[in-house]
Amino acid sequence: MSATIWLRHETKKNEKRTPLTPEDASKLLAKDIRVIVERSPIRIFDDSEYEKIGCEMRDSNSWVTDAPVSSDVYILGLKELDDTETFPIKHQHIYFAHIFKGQEGAEDVFKRYKEGRGKLYDLEFLQNETGRRVAAFGFWAGYIGTALAVESYIHEEKGLGPCPLRFFESKNDWVKVIKNKLLDCKIPNTIIIGALGRCGTGAKSLLTDVGLECTPWDYEETKKGGPFQEIIEHDIFINTVLMSKKIEPFINNELLKSNDTLRIIGDVSCDPNSDLNPIPVYDDHTTWDNPLYRCKQSKSNLSVIAIDNLPSALPRESSEDFSEQLISHLINLGLKGEEDYTWRNANSIFEQKKGSH
Repeated sequence: MSATIWLRHETKKNEKRTPLTPEDASKLLAKDIRVIVERSPIRIFDDSEYEKIGCEMRDSNSWVTDAPVSSDVYILGLKELDDTETFPIKHQHIYFAHIFKGQEGAEDVFKRYKEGRGKLYDLEFLQNETGRRVAAFGFWAGYIGTALAVESYIHEEKGLGPCPLRFFESKNDWVKVIKNKLLDCKIPNTIIIGALGRCGTGAKSLLTDVGLECTPWDYEETKKGGPFQEIIEHDIFINTVLMSKKIEPFINNELLKSNDTLRIIGDVSCDPNSDLNPIPVYDDHTTWDNPLYRCKQSKSNLSVIAIDNLPSALPRESSEDFSEQLISHLINLGLKGEEDYTWRNANSIFEQKKGSH
């Protein structure tokens, strides 16, 4: 066997996605890469689907005590490790850590890696030699974030109360729900910032599917720097730009004092605890059950949606797409390790960030 990929159970609430589908796990096995899968009652794919193709099965969270600490064993997950745990991290991990941009709690996570001498290959920073990300949920984050924003707008207009985020078997099911609710509702004007990226493409796709148009903004429209009066002239604002450096905000509290029109901000990029947040009118994530944060500083009723695992609302489609993007790189990792640029570079980024904490 070349290496071991240990797929862990996700501990984050409402997280049904996986970075590795049974179909793609079989591709690893075909390359003689060992695949161990933790049983999970919430994963969108049944345990039996992995078991029947030859994956070895283990109990949920057993990686902590049972996974060997070895240079050829990789613990693969999606979202953050359980933040109630404090033990030193000794293993090699692959997941979205959300600790490289000064996020809340980052110091504690870096401390655990330093104490355990573990490694992190952050999925957000897996890049090819041109600097482009090799695997991302961006399309689905944009699609789902916009779906929830439009549906929340409808609920606000009709006085229907909160619209919680929930799971759908397919995007077509959700589109039918939204189109039906739109029949007797004022049609919203929507502006998307970051419209040319993966996430923005997903946002535009949802609007097309439900029969709505948008004002698509990207770098050319925003390069002069905000805040932008044009945003509050729309009913819905979708932000799909994840910042890597600080800029003038797209919108701020001062601008909201004159807001008469804007009803919903869908902050798909959702980075409230970072100094890089281009929408500094809220300071915490919202939840599936309570997706709206009320902006009291706004002249008229305005709410922000800031949920950090939006793609999980369509867990099957988003997992299949992400796994398909990632699988060739997992094969390279299993066969070549850090001889492969993408993984060597990801570890280098981690070491640089760790050294500054």
